[in-house]
Amino acid sequence: MLSPKKVKWRRQHRSGFKGLAHRGSSLDFGDFGIMAMQPGRLTARQLEAGRIAISRSVKRGGKLWMRVFPDRPITKKPAEVRMGSGKGAPELWIANIHPGRILFEINGVTKEQATAAFKLAQHKLPLKTKIVARE
Repeated sequence: MLSPKKVKWRRQHRSGFKGLAHRGSSLDFGDFGIMAMQPGRLTARQLEAGRIAISRSVKRGGKLWMRVFPDRPITKKPAEVRMGSGKGAPELWIANIHPGRILFEINGVTKEQATAAFKLAQHKLPLKTKIVARE
């Protein structure tokens, strides 16, 4: 499961999704990638499910890069606890995604293999995404 090994502060505020992604919006490593088309949150489990789907599809051929990391904690309080007495404990880790952000990149496979692998990964993600290729 993806989560930071060490954080300076356990609990953060939730932040918004204004604007487009400027960082991580171009293919830097591979020839093919998945780009987010709408804002949202990706949990560590969703990212891991997408990564496994891609790597199984290409039968561990080629090289895969995950361009986002879930570094923001989402806290929850236990069930049936009264209001007050502070913020809850971290429950899961998410990555805030802005439109235009590249999520995964792959290299060393054909266009057909990359498209098939990314189609499987797109079903695991809650955002609208598109497959992009290096021109």
